[in-house]
Amino acid sequence: MTKQSLSKVGFIGAGRMATALAGGLISSGFTTKDHVCASDTYEAASHNFVQQTGARSVSTNQLVLEQSDIIILSVKPQQIPDVLQEIKSSVTSQHLLISIAAGCPLSLFLDTLGKSTRMIRVMPNTPCLVKQGASAFARGGQASTEDAKLVESLLATVGIAFEVPESQLDAVTGLSGSGPAYIYQVIEALSDGGVRVGLPRHIATQLAAQTVKGAAEMVLQTGEHPGTLKDAVTSPGGTTIAGIHALEAGGLRNSLMNAVSAATNRSMELGNEK
Repeated sequence: MTKQSLSKVGFIGAGRMATALAGGLISSGFTTKDHVCASDTYEAASHNFVQQTGARSVSTNQLVLEQSDIIILSVKPQQIPDVLQEIKSSVTSQHLLISIAAGCPLSLFLDTLGKSTRMIRVMPNTPCLVKQGASAFARGGQASTEDAKLVESLLATVGIAFEVPESQLDAVTGLSGSGPAYIYQVIEALSDGGVRVGLPRHIATQLAAQTVKGAAEMVLQTGEHPGTLKDAVTSPGGTTIAGIHALEAGGLRNSLMNAVSAATNRSMELGNEK
C-alpha cells in the first residue's frame, strides 16, 4: 500500500503530542490538513488542535476510524482499554494503528483488536513538540515492513526514529524518553555555574542551552564519536581538561549511565504492573 493511499490520518486524543505530530505531518507535506482529523473528550484540546494545525475536529472516535486509514492512539495509557473496547468492531485490515501511549504493550492492543491488526507501538519524547524528537517503534500483529517504513517517515516529520524489537522499548524509554529531563538538569547546572562565576542568569541559561544544542548537532552532523569531538577541544593543560577532570571527580558519566538504567528498570516495572 502506498504512502498516498495512507495519507488520511486520524488522532484519537488531541493533546500536545497529537497536535505536534499533526503539525509535522502537514508542514512536511506528508499529508494535508484536509486529510487530518482528531477526536477528544476535552473540548479545549480539540479547539487547540484545530487552531494549531488547521485540521478538523470530529465528535467521536468512530468518525476518526471512518475518515482515516492511519489511526494514532494518543490518549493517556489508562484510557487505552476503554478506547479499544469502543473501536474494536470498527478496526479493519485497511487501518494501520499507531499507539504513543507509554507503557502499553503490543499484546494489550492485539488481545482486544485481534492478532491480524496492523499495530505499531511508538515511544516518542517531548522534543517532538519542537520537531526535534527522538523516537523508536516496534511492530506487532500484521504490520508489514512497508508499514514500518511509513511510520518511520511519519515520525521523521518531528525528529528521528528507529525501528527496534519491542523488548528494547523500555531501554528507549530510559534513554530518549526520560533523557530530556536529564539534559534540562545539565543545562540548569551549567547555567548555575555561569552565574557562580559572574554571568547574568538569562545570558548563562541561553549560553548553556545553545552549547548543548550545538554539541548535539556536531555529533549528529559529523558522525564522529563524542569522545573524538571532546578530544578536539581538549588542549593539553588547558581549561577544558580542567573542567573534564572536575566532571570525572563528580561522577557525571556514572550518574547519567545510572539514570538510564534506573529509568529503564522502572519502565519495565510499570509494564509488569499493567
